[in-house]
Amino acid sequence: MMGQGNHGFSAAGLRGLREVLARHVESGRIPGLAALVGRGAATHVEGIGTMRRDGGAPRRRHTIFRQVAVTALAAGLLAGTIAPAVATAGVATADSSAAVPKAAAGQDRPELQKAVQAFVDAGLLGVQVRVNDERGEWAGSAGRRKLGASAKPPTNGHFWVGSVTKTFVATVVLQLVAESEIGLDDPVAGYLPEFGLDRQITVRMLLQHTSGLFNYTGDLDPDGTWVPGLPATGKEWLDNRFHSYRPQELVRFALAKPLKFAPGKDWSYSNTNYTLARLLIEKVTGHSFDAELKRRIVRPLGLKGTVVPGNRTQLPNPYAHGYFRYQDAGQWKVADVSRQNPSLLAGAGDLISTTNDLQTFFSALNDGRLLPAKLLAEMRKPHTKSDPLYGRYGLGMFVQDLGPSCGTVLNHNGSPPAGYAALMYSSPDGAKTLTASLTTGDAAFDLATYPKLLDGLVKAAFCGGQATS
Repeated sequence: MMGQGNHGFSAAGLRGLREVLARHVESGRIPGLAALVGRGAATHVEGIGTMRRDGGAPRRRHTIFRQVAVTALAAGLLAGTIAPAVATAGVATADSSAAVPKAAAGQDRPELQKAVQAFVDAGLLGVQVRVNDERGEWAGSAGRRKLGASAKPPTNGHFWVGSVTKTFVATVVLQLVAESEIGLDDPVAGYLPEFGLDRQITVRMLLQHTSGLFNYTGDLDPDGTWVPGLPATGKEWLDNRFHSYRPQELVRFALAKPLKFAPGKDWSYSNTNYTLARLLIEKVTGHSFDAELKRRIVRPLGLKGTVVPGNRTQLPNPYAHGYFRYQDAGQWKVADVSRQNPSLLAGAGDLISTTNDLQTFFSALNDGRLLPAKLLAEMRKPHTKSDPLYGRYGLGMFVQDLGPSCGTVLNHNGSPPAGYAALMYSSPDGAKTLTASLTTGDAAFDLATYPKLLDGLVKAAFCGGQATS
């Protein structure tokens, strides 16, 4: 996304910022980050979670993926261990109480503090950030933990990660490919015949978003007309946020709509792909996705705060509150949406995690501990037609060029329908990572500022604080 001189929209151009954001928000790509954008004159951007209707260092590597045929492919931050630093409310500070490597102890990292604080100054309620690099580990936060309180967000807090879930799902699918349990280019219908899928749709197409399947949270048809899905935005979602969905129900809703394009012929971000990928994992293994994730990733990596919540609506303590700002009968209102049922995004955006766990997972994935090199390379092959908001999409991650002085980063960001957003970035070797959680409050937020804010934070972490021209 972040090319030289234009905050990363070299492919789409700043002129098309609203259109690019519209495709992502309305397709469920970043639900909750913005109101519906550009859907005629009736809606426009007010802010994150707001809708208005008015006209690196060397390390020892341990491989966790299993053996494939005769080839031996042998084989986090711990939530609840770090307390937030005492500081003036609303001001970004490092978490000096965190158990971090000596190299990072006592470092202020002013470039990171400034980048974190900028999100709060722009209208977000709170931000927690964790950076690991050659200088060690830095954790900091800014803003407030909840409305009416002065405490900052906890740097070891739990949050809804949204579409970051997709990277976990893609990793488990590719581990099954490594074990020859799944063929990457096999028809999905061969594994899940009960859905009557087009046999041209392959496993790769699910992970790559090239299946053409309708996005069950709503999608754009080929002529740009919005086709509503299940309640995933606005007051309709708010009123239904505790509704329980079964993954099969989500898929069948999507399959009642026509394909957007012939499988493999184009690219369109769709939550349906990853709900199907979750069902594929369960069908092939005979176990729940929760059980497979624990066995393959959570327990081997020691992730203590990563949960497949099912119909659970409550975040574990500690956590920062997220809010949804909306207009009802001409009046602005704010609802606490810290509690929500994520089954709407089963396999596509339903995980709970922490910045520590995301850092541990994404570092392990990119340094080769979770997948054989050949399949990690497949994950990183960018599709040329994918939207460039965070780079170009591979299989469950984006590949993003930060420019000649900063190089390439891998990432996947996400958000549930409202209240929260999550960031997850890594260098290709896994030695440098950035993970974060953002929460929205009762203030309006200009979405047009978001790319610049994100650019500032990512470059502070990966480019030594280099400013974007």
